Amino acid sequence: MCSESWGASRAGGEPGEVRGDAAFPSGSETAKMCGLQYRSRHLSSEFPINVAVVGVGAFGRNHARVYRQLQQADRVRLVGVVDPDTARADAVAREFGCKSFGSLEQMLTTHSEVQAASVVVPTVLHLKVARTLMEAGVDVLIEKPLASTLAEADELLHLATKHGRIAQAGHLERFNPAVRATLPLVTQPMFFEVHRLSVFSPRALDVDVVLDLMIHDLDIVLAFVHSPVKEIRAVGLPILSGKVDIANVRVEFESGCVANFTASRVSTERVRKLRFFQPRQYISIDYGRQDVLLFSVGGAAGSGAQPTVNPQIQMAKPPVTAEEPLLAEIRAFLSSVEDRSRPVVPLEDGRRALELALAILAEIRRHAGRIGL
Repeated sequence: MCSESWGASRAGGEPGEVRGDAAFPSGSETAKMCGLQYRSRHLSSEFPINVAVVGVGAFGRNHARVYRQLQQADRVRLVGVVDPDTARADAVAREFGCKSFGSLEQMLTTHSEVQAASVVVPTVLHLKVARTLMEAGVDVLIEKPLASTLAEADELLHLATKHGRIAQAGHLERFNPAVRATLPLVTQPMFFEVHRLSVFSPRALDVDVVLDLMIHDLDIVLAFVHSPVKEIRAVGLPILSGKVDIANVRVEFESGCVANFTASRVSTERVRKLRFFQPRQYISIDYGRQDVLLFSVGGAAGSGAQPTVNPQIQMAKPPVTAEEPLLAEIRAFLSSVEDRSRPVVPLEDGRRALELALAILAEIRRHAGRIGL
């Protein structure tokens, strides 16, 4: 009764639809039946923190890899990985020297020392899995998008508060060194041009490209702009899947800022760039290369600026400290777990990005209806 299966939900299903409910009863009942509700997790004042990864598909495996890397530095102890595909769980466990479990209940009832976990299951199961973990006293890092619906996101926020859990939203690009180097440069952004293009992959076809790829950039722009959304215009098309594979969006904020987003998972090349203008400055971020270019009028670029073909414009390359974003993200999560501090990307930020993404998808549907697609 307490095991879960998410393999059937990796593709297909509308947002908010969960398949295989009979195999995974609703959250609090699951915890009660498994004898887990309100089990406390007391952190030692010393490392390591006992961690686990729930869901070890392509990206979940990377979470396990990073935890193993941090284990070698005595930062954590990777207790185990969980996946209903036991062959996959066993393979990842062998690779990274930990235990494997076919269900969340199996891990929690046999290894009560688990203190923190990455939730890397299909989006439709984020709430079910995170609820069980938080009710068992485990802190959670929940991959993006935070949930399938705003109601589910709100329930996650409620659960984290109710059970006193550290809960971080997994918006990876927040930890991109280029983004971190740009944050101190942001003044009054007024226009964004953002492109995130990828070649087709069968991964993550349970969600549209807006929730799969564009949501990274929605989160970054929201973090830079700090203004409510005023208007959305959007168009999107399914190309190789049953969901939207390519989308173009224009978002206007109450501040007057306008942001154009293009996301595609059917491109012939991989592009991940964000560019924006603010008074007297133009800033270009290349997520992939992890670099930043700053163009300024007059002396706004500061010391170290280089002249360009236009003597009125100077160019500078702000220093960027290279680091794998996932490693930085997990380090930040563990720091919050250790000192019980607010995460760098709290669930509220994950909800905010999800709200905008869902509004964009609604506008894409309205546009398709107007033109008869």
